[in-house]
Amino acid sequence: MRARHHFHIDRLGHSVSVTVRTGHAPAVEVLVDGKETGRATGQDDRPVTVTIELPTDPPTPVTVRVTPGPGVPRCLLLGAADEEPQVMAPRPY
Repeated sequence: MRARHHFHIDRLGHSVSVTVRTGHAPAVEVLVDGKETGRATGQDDRPVTVTIELPTDPPTPVTVRVTPGPGVPRCLLLGAADEEPQVMAPRPY
Protein backbone atom coordinates (compact mmCIF):
# COMPACT_ATOMS: atom_id res chain seq x y z
CA MET A 1 0.00 0.00 0.00
CA ARG A 2 1.37 3.40 -0.98
CA ALA A 3 1.34 6.34 1.41
CA ARG A 4 2.69 9.90 1.17
CA HIS A 5 4.94 11.42 3.81
CA HIS A 6 6.29 14.98 3.87
CA PHE A 7 9.40 16.43 5.52
CA HIS A 8 10.76 19.96 5.79
CA ILE A 9 13.82 21.89 6.98
CA ASP A 10 15.18 25.41 6.53
CA ARG A 11 18.85 25.45 5.56
CA LEU A 12 21.00 28.52 4.83
CA GLY A 13 17.89 30.65 4.32
CA HIS A 14 16.23 28.20 1.92
CA SER A 15 13.22 25.95 2.33
CA VAL A 16 13.88 22.25 1.60
CA SER A 17 10.80 20.01 1.35
CA VAL A 18 10.69 16.29 0.61
CA THR A 19 7.75 14.11 -0.41
CA VAL A 20 8.18 10.36 0.01
CA ARG A 21 5.77 7.87 -1.56
CA THR A 22 6.27 4.50 0.07
CA GLY A 23 5.54 1.09 -1.40
CA HIS A 24 7.40 -1.52 -3.46
CA ALA A 25 9.19 1.21 -5.43
CA PRO A 26 9.45 4.27 -3.14
CA ALA A 27 9.61 7.66 -4.88
CA VAL A 28 11.34 10.75 -3.47
CA GLU A 29 10.78 14.32 -4.70
CA VAL A 30 12.83 17.25 -3.37
CA LEU A 31 11.77 20.90 -3.58
CA VAL A 32 13.99 23.89 -2.78
CA ASP A 33 12.09 27.14 -2.29
CA GLY A 34 9.05 25.48 -3.93
CA LYS A 35 10.88 24.37 -7.10
CA GLU A 36 11.59 20.73 -7.89
CA THR A 37 15.35 20.17 -7.80
CA GLY A 38 15.64 16.41 -7.45
CA ARG A 39 13.77 13.15 -7.85
CA ALA A 40 14.69 9.50 -7.36
CA THR A 41 13.11 6.09 -6.94
CA GLY A 42 14.25 3.18 -4.82
CA GLN A 43 13.46 -0.43 -4.19
CA ASP A 44 11.67 -1.81 -1.13
CA ASP A 45 13.05 -0.40 2.15
CA ARG A 46 16.54 0.49 0.88
CA PRO A 47 17.73 4.08 1.49
CA VAL A 48 17.31 6.56 -1.37
CA THR A 49 19.71 9.49 -1.81
CA VAL A 50 19.15 12.64 -3.85
CA THR A 51 21.94 15.18 -4.33
CA ILE A 52 20.79 18.78 -4.80
CA GLU A 53 22.25 22.29 -4.67
CA LEU A 54 21.01 25.16 -2.54
CA PRO A 55 20.92 28.44 -4.51
CA THR A 56 23.56 30.25 -2.46
CA ASP A 57 26.57 32.11 -3.84
CA PRO A 58 28.40 29.84 -4.64
CA PRO A 59 25.82 26.99 -4.79
CA THR A 60 25.96 24.64 -1.78
CA PRO A 61 25.69 20.90 -2.53
CA VAL A 62 23.67 18.87 -0.03
CA THR A 63 22.25 15.35 -0.05
CA VAL A 64 18.84 14.19 1.11
CA ARG A 65 18.83 10.59 2.39
CA VAL A 66 15.45 8.90 2.85
CA THR A 67 14.95 5.57 4.58
CA PRO A 68 11.45 4.56 3.42
CA GLY A 69 10.92 1.80 5.98
CA PRO A 70 10.19 -0.44 7.63
CA GLY A 71 7.54 1.58 9.41
CA VAL A 72 7.43 5.36 9.09
CA PRO A 73 10.00 6.87 6.68
CA ARG A 74 12.92 8.92 8.00
CA CYS A 75 14.59 11.80 6.18
CA LEU A 76 18.04 13.35 6.75
CA LEU A 77 19.77 16.37 5.19
CA LEU A 78 23.49 15.80 4.78
CA GLY A 79 25.78 18.78 4.27
CA ALA A 80 29.58 18.80 4.13
CA ALA A 81 31.47 15.71 5.30
CA ASP A 82 32.37 17.31 8.65
CA GLU A 83 28.77 18.35 9.47
CA GLU A 84 26.27 16.34 11.49
CA PRO A 85 23.26 15.05 9.51
CA GLN A 86 20.12 17.07 10.22
CA VAL A 87 16.83 15.28 10.81
CA MET A 88 14.08 16.71 8.62
CA ALA A 89 10.84 17.27 10.53
CA PRO A 90 7.77 15.34 9.34
CA ARG A 91 4.87 17.51 8.16
CA PRO A 92 1.20 16.62 7.70
CA TYR A 93 0.13 16.26 4.08
